[in-house]
Amino acid sequence: MARCWSYLRGLSICVTVLLLVSGVVMIGVGFSSIEGNVPVAQLFAQLSISDGLLALQVFGPITVVLSVLGISAAVSNYKPLLLLFSALIFVEFVALMIVASPLVHVEAEVNIAVEDVFLNVTPLHTAEHFIQTELKKLQNSDSCCGLRSFEDWGNHLPDSCSCTPPAGLSSQTSNSSSLGSCVMTGKSRHPSDKLWVHAEACGPILKSYLGFPIKLRIGIISALATIAITAIVLCLVLGLEDRLKKPPVEITIDDFNRVKYQPKPSLS
Repeated sequence: MARCWSYLRGLSICVTVLLLVSGVVMIGVGFSSIEGNVPVAQLFAQLSISDGLLALQVFGPITVVLSVLGISAAVSNYKPLLLLFSALIFVEFVALMIVASPLVHVEAEVNIAVEDVFLNVTPLHTAEHFIQTELKKLQNSDSCCGLRSFEDWGNHLPDSCSCTPPAGLSSQTSNSSSLGSCVMTGKSRHPSDKLWVHAEACGPILKSYLGFPIKLRIGIISALATIAITAIVLCLVLGLEDRLKKPPVEITIDDFNRVKYQPKPSLS
């Protein structure tokens, strides 16, 4: 039985160390500028994609401090400190769930807002110059064209939309309007030429870029919640070790052959 409690103590130390690492990750992600790396960031300036950032910035340092307290309590096996740590982590867990719960609906709201932005900036050849410039960079890097389709550019398809079909296949499929990742627009600069553009739209790619920070924060908070619950249970069990242990029993038989069970006297 003593070995079992020793294993629990070692496990609680490992879990509180994981909690400390989670707090450090929360601080790192909370104070990093993930949104600054989103392509065409100026296009989405009116969107709030910093949801959950404050939760990471606030609860990250709190988690680190409480984790240090938990590690000290688990290493020293000091019962009152273990119970205090369990109570504080539980309070943080409840507060974090309340603050972070709106994140579940943020991604859907961002997708709706992005669709509104797409409507406002199309047709793209009439959009502001910086939007066209940034979108052309994205089209070059991710092999896509337009926000919802190449038709967003109207008759003003930029060179960044151009797509080269695999060698030898374009001539064999001259009657086809699509070929792998390329699609024929039916519009060309010269009547004798076919104009091939990227079949994939840039809109879904932009949505994935915008959704990644939100998904990352939800993942970190979910992992922290799981570790916190585990730490609470382990430290609470260790803190109540004396109450959970069955007291040693001494069996005696009196003169009338009656069996008596009574706690063994303490050596102290």
